[in-house]
Amino acid sequence: MTTEPTAAATPPKDPRDLPDVAALRIGVLGGTGEQGRGLARRLAMAGHSVVIGSRDAGRAEASAGELGHGIQGAANEDCAQGADVVIVAVPWDGHAALLESLKGHLAGKVVIDCVNPLGFDKQGAFALDVVEGSAAQQAAAILTDSRVVGAFHHISAVLLLDEAIDSVDTDVLVLGDDREATDIVQALAQQIPGIRGIFAGRLRNCGQVEGMTANLISMNRRYKCHAGVRVTDV
Repeated sequence: MTTEPTAAATPPKDPRDLPDVAALRIGVLGGTGEQGRGLARRLAMAGHSVVIGSRDAGRAEASAGELGHGIQGAANEDCAQGADVVIVAVPWDGHAALLESLKGHLAGKVVIDCVNPLGFDKQGAFALDVVEGSAAQQAAAILTDSRVVGAFHHISAVLLLDEAIDSVDTDVLVLGDDREATDIVQALAQQIPGIRGIFAGRLRNCGQVEGMTANLISMNRRYKCHAGVRVTDV
């Protein structure tokens, strides 16, 4: 009697083993806003080809020229079409309409949503109710042919744009349902000196991450700082 050799079990993937993302082209929708400009600047400084998008191509080109580091500007459609990974950093009010208009251009791409649906009153910032649960979930509901990941919600645009700051010491919480896509986004985050990309759960958990930005704004106002997030024991 003969027995077949037993195949060795495949070891689980090390969550710290992330892909090489150096060659990825990055598009930033909302790239003329402060958060988009800051992320575009830091990723370009890390060596990525970066294009910022706007409804007005001329405005995008002017903003890109101010940022330098080889960043280019284009209309939103061209920005989305030409990138491998697209960051959505637009105001919440225009979020759904913009994504609807670019659905075809974003098909098959990793789309990073960093939009925080917030309201403001005399008591400060507060999280808004979103029918889908979060901005990232709304993006996933619209972009059914894209790989949507939530990330970059808690980084201060002031720090990203400050030329005197070499290292942005914070963690980026990365949420999504596609392991390959979240690994790519974690690796992209870690292209920026000082930042770690930390997987923080499924996309359904993005609502509380987006809402936490309101807490950070309160901290910033009280302590006159640019608060971020650090995860311990990881």
